[in-house]
Parts: sequence; C-alpha cells; structure tokens
Amino acid sequence: MSTTLSQAKIAFVGAGSMSEAIIRGLIQTKVANPQHIYVMNRSDQDRLAFLRSEYGLQATSDPATKEAYLRQADVVVLCMKPKDVVTAFEDLKPLLNENQLLVSVIAGLSIAKMEVLLESKMAITRTMPNTSSTIGLGATGMSFSANVNDTFKQLATQMFEAVGIVSIVEEEKLEILTGVSGSGPAYVYYFMEAMIKAGIEGGLTEEDSRQLTLQTVLGAAHMVQYTQEDPAELRRKVTSPNGATQASIEALDHYQFTEAITKAVFRSAERAKEMGEQIAAPSPVSKTS
Repeated sequence: MSTTLSQAKIAFVGAGSMSEAIIRGLIQTKVANPQHIYVMNRSDQDRLAFLRSEYGLQATSDPATKEAYLRQADVVVLCMKPKDVVTAFEDLKPLLNENQLLVSVIAGLSIAKMEVLLESKMAITRTMPNTSSTIGLGATGMSFSANVNDTFKQLATQMFEAVGIVSIVEEEKLEILTGVSGSGPAYVYYFMEAMIKAGIEGGLTEEDSRQLTLQTVLGAAHMVQYTQEDPAELRRKVTSPNGATQASIEALDHYQFTEAITKAVFRSAERAKEMGEQIAAPSPVSKTS
C-alpha cells in the first residue's frame, strides 16, 4: 500500500461529475499522478475518451481491464448511482481486498451496509461531498470504519481537501451534514433566484439584478470568512433601527424564514436516511396460491 497519494493507484468506479471533480482537484493540486488514476464505467465510451484526453488518465469499460485496474488499486472510489449499488458490489466483491481503502460518495449508503454487501471488513471511508467540489470549493463530510488506519485517514482527507474543506464526523451525523452542506448549495441558489426575481419585478434589468445578487452573496460569504465573526453579529451590525434592512428582516421573520431553512435542513437529512435504507433493501416477496 502506497503511503502518499502521489504514489497511490486510485480507481474510480463511475465516471460522472463527482468523479471528475475529485480527479480534477487531485491533478490540479498535483497530489496525484494522472497515470495512476483509473476510471471505469459500464459503457459510455465518449465520456471515457473525454476524461482520457482532458486529464491524461487511464479509462475503460472493458471488463478484463476494469478487473485489472481494481486489483491493482490502492484506493477504490465508489461514485455510482444508488440504484446501481447492488449489481456493482456483486462485481466488486471478488476483486477487492483488505489492503485497499474503499471510499464511497454514494448518498445514504452506510458503512455497515457496505460491509454486508462486500462480506468484508475492509477499510471504508464514507463521504458526503457537495457540488461546489466541481470548482474546488466543496465541503465534504467524512466518516471512517473501524479498520481505517491513520495512513488511510490521511489519504482520504488529502483526496477531498483537493476539492475543498473536509469535516470528519461520526457516521450518524452524516445525514444532518447532508442537510447543511450536501443540499446547502441548492438553498443558496433558491435564495438567489428569489432575490433576482424581486429585483426584476422592482424594475432592474435581469443582468443587473443577477450581478448584484451574485456579488452580494459572494461578498457576504467572504465577510463571514474574513472577519470570522458570527453571521448573526454581522447581520446586527448592518441592521440599523427602523431602517430598510430591519424592515426586510422583519418581513423574512413574518414569513418564517429561519423555520423554513431549518425544516429544509432536517427534511434533507431525513430523506438521505430514507434513501440509504432503500439501497439493497429486500424486495417484498409476492405469494402465489
């Protein structure tokens, strides 16, 4: 087992946007060797050809070559869709070994269920990245199985730090983390949609409303990061008594803005758990008379 990502052979099972985001981060930050990165999917040759051309990595959908890549890999990253998990794990089971690190980015799939599907206690890292990882500004939650040693932990952390920040949490907290950061970008986009729409309704051009909203959200996020102050304190500082901002905050409170966001976060967490329970769940057996 290689002890650094620059030496490690990394196999990605699934060639979608999250695989590409991680690969791009690994290569751009020069923490991994493109020649040691293997990508595989079931049949999309155009996608594999693009990844080969763009990143100089190894890519295949050929069963024999996939088997060779998986056996050689130090780290295997699972990026398939939840609906493909059972079939994929059946194929993977005879090819993986306990000297490898298995990294999952499959929403809701627990470490315990992976161990059952693999019939193995290999080292498993479960992650929950978000879509901002595609531009290197992601936030990834991460949990480890009991068999993940310090070297494996370092490798997994380094891999996702290449596309943003990493928060290591107990596995049972990954669902609420999904509600905060996994689904979080969508809340911000939705908020921006509403601001842009309101600006247009008030007479701004679509372009002006969009650019003003974008810069406002970007500036506010940077202000929190730069000052390290609590967002509530920054809000208080810009809310003058009886001013326009106070009036707008009162309108948000009237329509239960905080409660709506809280419910969204917890519903996302709840749904993530539901999705995990549905993966590889036994199908009802119909009885015939």
